[in-house]
Amino acid sequence: MNIKSGLSTFATITGMVLSLAAVNTMAAPANNEHEHDGHGSMELRLDNGSKWAVDAPLSRAMNNIGSAMLKDIGAIHSGELAEEKYAALAKKINNEVNYMVENCKLEPEADAQLHLIIAELMEGSTAMESKANARDGAVKVMGAIESYVTYFDDPDFSPIEH
Repeated sequence: MNIKSGLSTFATITGMVLSLAAVNTMAAPANNEHEHDGHGSMELRLDNGSKWAVDAPLSRAMNNIGSAMLKDIGAIHSGELAEEKYAALAKKINNEVNYMVENCKLEPEADAQLHLIIAELMEGSTAMESKANARDGAVKVMGAIESYVTYFDDPDFSPIEH
């Protein structure tokens, strides 16, 4: 994937997330009684106290992203990962996110939650492609992976210890 198609994918996913925000805002009652502690509907949440179900394409893509990040986690932590390695990781993340978007078939509420994680993955991969913010981007990707573990029930996914 080149930068142009990566940015196009990022723009598409960002547009989907913003569309969800607009729909949630329009559909929400004026008093917002369903919200707790002042949190808006665009924050990650559990499915009535349980993790969201995943499908095979989502599990495959997230496991591939997790494995790619795990290979370089030591160099990322120590600040020694080369720029071209960050760019390669970003490309891998972009490819897996594209696969996810094209193949994942979740229930609408789970899908809306997944799009919040996808947005964070894309922000991270975009930063990883820049020389100035590559390490910060990797940290953002790791945060998205941690959110996935917290909010999605993927028995095949092993959390990354770091």
